[in-house]
Amino acid sequence: MDTAAADAYLARIGAARPAAPDADALHALHLSHLRTVPFENLSIHLGEEIVLAEQPLLDKIVGARRGGFCYELNGAFAMLLGALGYEVDLLPARVFGADGPGIPYDHLALRVRTPSGPWLADVGFGRHSHFPLRWDSRAEQPDPGGVFRIEETGEGDLDVLRDGAPQYRLEQRPRVYTDFEAGCWWHRTSPKSHFTQSLVCSRLTETGRVTLSGRTLVTTGADGARDERQVGEDEVLAVYREQFGIVLGQEPVVGGMRTPGSGA
Repeated sequence: MDTAAADAYLARIGAARPAAPDADALHALHLSHLRTVPFENLSIHLGEEIVLAEQPLLDKIVGARRGGFCYELNGAFAMLLGALGYEVDLLPARVFGADGPGIPYDHLALRVRTPSGPWLADVGFGRHSHFPLRWDSRAEQPDPGGVFRIEETGEGDLDVLRDGAPQYRLEQRPRVYTDFEAGCWWHRTSPKSHFTQSLVCSRLTETGRVTLSGRTLVTTGADGARDERQVGEDEVLAVYREQFGIVLGQEPVVGGMRTPGSGA
């Protein structure tokens, strides 16, 4: 990512170029990203291709002012951090579900090294920590998003817990970006993937979170108060535009379009 592309990305998330690639700047960038770039899976239901490469990501997230899911959001954020002077590792994780950890390369998270030590950064997991987590701490880490803890497993992996519940299991050996293509393909095509079975668009706000799931709009405040309402057909596109800054030509509908490359 060149200087012009990095500056455009920073403008997209409303952040200034940091004076140094340190922990304080990382925390500010992390929060700014979560508040401006939505976690969303709309491409799957709009028949849009998802390409894990720098220019397509920049075209989507910066140019079209869209969001994405973990492979896109953390992948793009890693590229930005690298352009700003951070050393970043791409790490695979398996998300915990009712039956335990999911498929290999189920999730992409980041280990970011700073002069004060390494951090776990993740702007692509939906509801999660607002700030990076201290990688080398095994103590509880309070965050506006909950109380987090990183635990070592007997196999040498790391479990990330929120409020005592395991969220995902991280492998510690870095991978290259192309390693995640199979997991991305599975999530956008498999009937077993929750991304193919539902619509989600969610963004952290200064007072809580706003989420549109299909036509259900949920807004939560800083005190945890939850407001839920059904959005009419005639206002769905306006909600995407006003709440998430996403301009669409049509409403995404689950199962409404086939994903390119699915073989269907």
